[in-house]
Amino acid sequence: MDRVVIEDDNDGEDDTGTGGCRGIWPLRHSACTYARPGPNTRPKSKEADMMDRHLREMLNDQFNKELYSAYLYMDFADYYHNRGLHGFGNWYDVQVQEERDHAMLMRAWMLKRGETIELLPIAKPDKTITDDVDPLHFALAHEQYVTGLIHTLHDATEAAGDTDSAKFLDWFVKEQVEEEENATSMIERYDKAVADGTLEALDTELKGRRWKAPSLHVDIF
Repeated sequence: MDRVVIEDDNDGEDDTGTGGCRGIWPLRHSACTYARPGPNTRPKSKEADMMDRHLREMLNDQFNKELYSAYLYMDFADYYHNRGLHGFGNWYDVQVQEERDHAMLMRAWMLKRGETIELLPIAKPDKTITDDVDPLHFALAHEQYVTGLIHTLHDATEAAGDTDSAKFLDWFVKEQVEEEENATSMIERYDKAVADGTLEALDTELKGRRWKAPSLHVDIF
C-alpha cells in the first residue's frame, strides 16, 4: 500500500502534531495537498504492512459497536416518531446514518490494510424509556462511552507502533468531541423548550436536520 505524507497548505511542513491535516494517501481533505512517493520509494512488504493482531481485534470490535450505536439511535428515533415528535425522530434518524458511516470507515480501513472484518452479532438496545427526555440522556452517556473506546483504541495503535492507524483514528477523536457537544446541547435545548413552552417549535426545527457525508474518506482500492 503506497503511503505519502499529507502536508498542511499553510506551511508546507509535515503535520504530525495534534491539529491540521493528518493522514496518509488516499485520506482526502479539501484543505490538504497530497505528494505521491518518488520513484525511489520502495513499497512495503505484505509482512511489514500486517496489522497487530490485538489491534485488529479491537478495530473489529469497534466496527461492531458503531453498528450497535446505529441500532440504539434507531430505537430512539422510533420512540420519538411513535410519540409524534417527528423532529426528534429525524434527529436520531440522522444519527443512525452517521453511526453507519463510522462503521463503514472502520471496515474500509481494515480492508485497505488487507484485513478481514468478522461480522459479529449486534447487541439489542436495552434502554428503558419512561420519559421523552430519557433518550437524550442515554445518548450523551453513550457518546461518552464511545469516546472512551476511541481513546483506548488510539492508545493501542500507538503502543503497537501503527502510526497509520493512529492518524486514521485522529478523525474519530475529533468527531467524538462534536458528538458529545451535540448530545449535551440537545438536553439543554429540550429542557429550555419545556420550560418556555416551545417544545413544538423545537421539534419543527429538528425536522430540518439532514445527513452529511463524513469529511473522512478511505478508498479500499
